[in-house]
Amino acid sequence: MQDKMDRMRECSTKESCEYVARELVSDDILPHILNLYGSCATPRDFEIYAPNASFEDPLMCAQGVKQIKSAFYSLSRVFKESSITEYSVKENVMAPGKQEILIDNKQHYIFLGRSINMVSLIKLYVEDGKVIRHEDWWNKKPIGNRHTSMFPVVGRFKEIIRRGLMLATHAMMGFGKDPNVK
Repeated sequence: MQDKMDRMRECSTKESCEYVARELVSDDILPHILNLYGSCATPRDFEIYAPNASFEDPLMCAQGVKQIKSAFYSLSRVFKESSITEYSVKENVMAPGKQEILIDNKQHYIFLGRSINMVSLIKLYVEDGKVIRHEDWWNKKPIGNRHTSMFPVVGRFKEIIRRGLMLATHAMMGFGKDPNVK
């Protein structure tokens, strides 16, 4: 805490100091991301998203906070365990009030009694402190779509499948309703 106060005091004497602002963005967002991937999300964890935010991974493409809630609330129903076990964070300032946060990480899941470990790159695009786009690149590979596939028609088919899986998950999860908190 003292270190942060010293940096803030130092920056107040300089014309600009991007370090403190960048640090605060990830400090506010990262604990919520860890909760989402750890299957212990609460409604408050989704407050990091702008209302029209999107989430995309190789299985799903969610539009809006309610669909994002369905995607992450479903983790505890599919996996016995899920978590981010190791990570490093890098932030890039794209423009005033706009950041890109890169979370290089290892994820751990238990599915049908089998342990699954995966390397991932989570890319968060943030505007004015809210996540507007959340991408999870499994094995650090771009998500297949019409722009990244060798054949655009194949990429478009992948997009349709991901949207279909998201809509089915959204329906099964009560259309983004928060679970009853005891």
